[in-house]
Amino acid sequence: MLDAQRSANLTHWEQRVDMAAAFRWTARLNMHEGVANHFSLAVDDAGTRFLMNPNQRHFARIRASDLLLLDACDTTTMTQPNAPDPTAWGLHGAIHRLCPHARCVMHVHSVHATVLACLKDRSLPPIDQNTATFFRRIVVDTDFGGLAFEEEGLRCAGLLSDPAKKVMVMGNHGVLVIGDTVADTFNRLYYFERAAETYIRALQTGQPLRVLDDEIAEKTAKELETYPDQSERHLAELKALLDEEGSAYAS
Repeated sequence: MLDAQRSANLTHWEQRVDMAAAFRWTARLNMHEGVANHFSLAVDDAGTRFLMNPNQRHFARIRASDLLLLDACDTTTMTQPNAPDPTAWGLHGAIHRLCPHARCVMHVHSVHATVLACLKDRSLPPIDQNTATFFRRIVVDTDFGGLAFEEEGLRCAGLLSDPAKKVMVMGNHGVLVIGDTVADTFNRLYYFERAAETYIRALQTGQPLRVLDDEIAEKTAKELETYPDQSERHLAELKALLDEEGSAYAS
C-alpha cells in the first residue's frame, strides 16, 4: 500500500523507476564514485524541468520516490530545503537550460572513461565493434575548470551543441553522456565504458593497434544506432533482475 501511495502522489512515476534502476545498476557495475555523481532526466517539452538524484545519496540506495523534481530556470533552487548538490545543479541545470536535445544526462567518473579523459590524446580510435560505436560521435573537452559549479557547468553545456555527439570525454574529469530516454542514455554509458576499457587494455599491451578504416567504422556506428530495441531491452532486463532480487528501487 505504501508504494502505491508514493506512486500516486508523485509525478513521472515510470521515469522515476527507470532512473532508480539505472542508479542501482551503475553502482553494481562500480561505475559510480561514492555519492559524487549524478543523473538527470527532462520531463517537460522544453526540457527544463528535470528529475535528479538527491544530494549525497549513494547510487545503490536510490529509490524512485527519492528523486528531486527541479526547474532549471528557477534561480531560487539552491536556497530551497532539500537543494541538490551544487555541482550537480551547475552542470545538469546548465545543460537542461541550454541543450533541449539532451533529455537525459548521465555523468560518472567510471574508471576507464576517466583514464581516457586523463590522456594527452583523449580520442577513442575504432579498434573493435564497441569503440566503433562512437566513431565521430564524441565531444572531446580539452579543458578542465575545476568543480562543476555554475561557470564550469555553462562551459561544459556549450560543448554539447551538436545533437549527433552524445558523449563528452570531459577533460581530466570522467565522462558525460546524453540521450533521449533513460534506457537510451544508460545503454550508451554502459557501452562507452566497455569501449574505453578495451582501448585502455589494448594500450597496455604495448603492441600496435589495428584500427578499423573510416568507412567500416562509420558503417558499424550507423548499424548500431539503428539496432532495434537494444537499449529498451537492456534496461528492461536489468529491472527484471532487480525485481527478482526484491530490490526497493521501484518504491
